[in-house]
Amino acid sequence: MAVNNADHVLGVDIGGTGTKCAVVDIKKGELVSERFRLDTPQPATPEAVLGTMKKLIDDMGWKGPIGCGFPGLVKDGVVRRAPNLDESFTGFNLVEGIKSILGASIVCVGNDADAAGLAEARFGAGKGVNGTVVMVTLGTGIGTAVIHNGELLPDTELGHLEMKGKDSEHWASNSAKERNEWSWKKWGKNVDNYLAMLEYLIGADRFIIGGGVSKKPEKFFPFLKKVGCEVVPATMGNLAGIVGAALLAVPEIRRSSRSAASRRRSTKKS
Repeated sequence: MAVNNADHVLGVDIGGTGTKCAVVDIKKGELVSERFRLDTPQPATPEAVLGTMKKLIDDMGWKGPIGCGFPGLVKDGVVRRAPNLDESFTGFNLVEGIKSILGASIVCVGNDADAAGLAEARFGAGKGVNGTVVMVTLGTGIGTAVIHNGELLPDTELGHLEMKGKDSEHWASNSAKERNEWSWKKWGKNVDNYLAMLEYLIGADRFIIGGGVSKKPEKFFPFLKKVGCEVVPATMGNLAGIVGAALLAVPEIRRSSRSAASRRRSTKKS
């Protein structure tokens, strides 16, 4: 499947259990190919994960730009942490690895939560919203993505903000609800406290709630009473990761992400 449209990018979503990909129309936010999936190998070493990607992409016959969502922190193409994959990923140049094994000339990699947030902001529940849109994924942990007027602030980890002496994940993640067997009301109030704190700190204009619980907003949204801004469920479902991964390869998004990172480094130095 050689690229024949400048608006088509292959989106790859690497997860702890599965690796998925499809060709995406980045102007429409839609898949223009079948969605392919393989289990993420265990142990999930760089060589094994790249081998899985190669099999997926070779089967498609794709020759063109690739955007990749990765479950960890990647800076300048190099993995700094990947908590759900093998520890050998730390220090691995993922961008160069993908280019080498796939022969691709344009490869962009970013955090998977950022990718999903970009997709929701452009094509989903955040479309047309000015100001600061924050996607909060309530799952095993809490993933966050912050987009201001369409510009991504990359690599936020706001699920680790402290609440009552512990990471917010201990109170507001879906896994915390299940582990403690909390009612929707009790857990919903925890989520409310977390979102209210986050809103105060960054002045959010809209929260988008992702994760499996986003399919049941009626269960806990009624308990979100301290949050002053609008809170809505995510709408793109499983497509967000792949569509957002493809968006990472869009030139203006690459530039804005780098600029944001550079601004943060400059602030730290000063």
